[in-house]
Amino acid sequence: MYIKEAFAQAEAASQSGGMLGLLPLVFMFVLLYFLMIRPQTKRAKEHKTMLQGLEKGDEIVTRGGTLGKVTRVGDQFVSIEISENTEISVQKPSIETLLPKGTIKNASSS
Repeated sequence: MYIKEAFAQAEAASQSGGMLGLLPLVFMFVLLYFLMIRPQTKRAKEHKTMLQGLEKGDEIVTRGGTLGKVTRVGDQFVSIEISENTEISVQKPSIETLLPKGTIKNASSS
């Protein structure tokens, strides 16, 4: 007698919970998008814009931590003067940060 009522209640609960069960999954995807995916694409876009705007005389830092002044800008590579009469070539994507003008003089004097 009680078994039939329990099965009836379980069937009614499973039918109404179908769409409600997907709600946490949708919420997690939206949260993932706003916390991880969106900021990462924004940073990538800013980095691409910075690389396109590189000019001779800009002061930069590479991903390896090398400080230098841009002497030549090509399509794929950038020549950087890291000290007097010492130039290296690096790939454009390896440039991490564009520094304000005069930063290298201040860094070498301290």
